[in-house]
Amino acid sequence: MKCPFCNYEDTKVIDSRSQDDNTTIKRRRLCEKCGKRFTTYERIDILPITIIKKDGSREIFDKNKLISGILKSCNKRPVTMKQIEGLVDDIENKLSTLPEKEVPSDTIGNMVMDRLKYLDEVAYVRFASVYRQFKDINTFMDELAKLLVEKKDTTND
Repeated sequence: MKCPFCNYEDTKVIDSRSQDDNTTIKRRRLCEKCGKRFTTYERIDILPITIIKKDGSREIFDKNKLISGILKSCNKRPVTMKQIEGLVDDIENKLSTLPEKEVPSDTIGNMVMDRLKYLDEVAYVRFASVYRQFKDINTFMDELAKLLVEKKDTTND
């Protein structure tokens, strides 16, 4: 850290304290050349995740928007808000570990469907019908058939 008084390149940390919210560290520093003290604040810089929509437009990932979509799928189903929040937290954590900070909306939709499939099959089919934009009853039936085959395969293991 450069000294703000004399621009010397080397300073020494003489005290570090976490702020009340535990998201900031306050550091007292001493310039080894001029001897003056100054304070710096260290915060985590989280880059926002950008979603690339199907039409090519981009928007910042909105956790509340994802929760809202999943809530609609889980309407009148035995799924708790805690389970939905856990599902969304899991997806958000997974997204934050990806090397790319721009993620196609398909990736998020598939992540939701993978998790909903095990949480509640009816909610899964509801979400899939909107996400995959089922055009007719045959498309709907194909998705149900895939779900039944997967369920049969997992029960035979």
